[in-house]
Amino acid sequence: MENTEPKEIKKSWYDRYYKIFLIIPVIILVLSLVYLGIFYSKNGDIVFKDTSLTGGTTITLSGNLDISTLESSLKSKFPDISIRKLTDITTGEANSYIIETSSQPEEIKPAIEIILGYSLTEQNSNIEFTGPSLSQSFYKQLITALIISFILMSLVIFFLFRTFVPSIAVIFAAFSDIVMPLALINYLGIKVSAAGIAAFLMIIGYSVDDNVLLTTRVLRRKTGNVNQRIFGAFKTGIFMTTTALIAIVPAFFIVSALPDSFRQIFFILSLGLIADIFNTWLTNAGIIKWYCKRRRID
Repeated sequence: MENTEPKEIKKSWYDRYYKIFLIIPVIILVLSLVYLGIFYSKNGDIVFKDTSLTGGTTITLSGNLDISTLESSLKSKFPDISIRKLTDITTGEANSYIIETSSQPEEIKPAIEIILGYSLTEQNSNIEFTGPSLSQSFYKQLITALIISFILMSLVIFFLFRTFVPSIAVIFAAFSDIVMPLALINYLGIKVSAAGIAAFLMIIGYSVDDNVLLTTRVLRRKTGNVNQRIFGAFKTGIFMTTTALIAIVPAFFIVSALPDSFRQIFFILSLGLIADIFNTWLTNAGIIKWYCKRRRID
């Protein structure tokens, strides 16, 4: 009796509140979609794009600089310029700065040299330029690849489960795992690079893993009741997600020497994994439980 009582209490608690938990991520998704709609109407796109997707010049400067003077001086001639600093996690001091603008290298480089008072060389800087037509074409190809991969994933899910509600639940979770981080990134004003788009592709894979695990355990296993199968899948799935976060988050915060594109991948993946916890174990689990209850599966 002592061994079964906690399980009955836990089961009763979940049965009572699972519909409320199901709604929370749905509300967040709706708010995210509304924000993205407003964002698109104001900016004409669903993301802020960096120079790898719009075309332009990226200059990385090394050393300790008076960045406020540099930025204010450049803003008058290059209004779209943005400057980001990379800091050393051990000291908290900036060790390099990334300057991005749509202007040509031959325009921005002399202006920086005049302000700094010295020439930019391979030893103290790195200059990269991407043509706008190539960047726009690359951006369209990445978005097309993202849409196609999502469609193919949806077809595979429908083929795998061959039932409408569980399949839609998996697709809904994957869709939410993309939309929620995207809305937060836009709210923070982060410019997405080509590597960032690739990170959203990775999120689809992570999302499908957890949701297929949950749906397969609950619908195809016969041992235990529905709640026990959900909690069994939760233990395995949350361990997988936590392990991934433990690997990704320290890499973002600690390894400051990583290129900015890698740090963006880690950041977007972290947001996607956190969103996946809510979308899988609150919404998807609730939908599956409701489906099993309606079909009298236990």
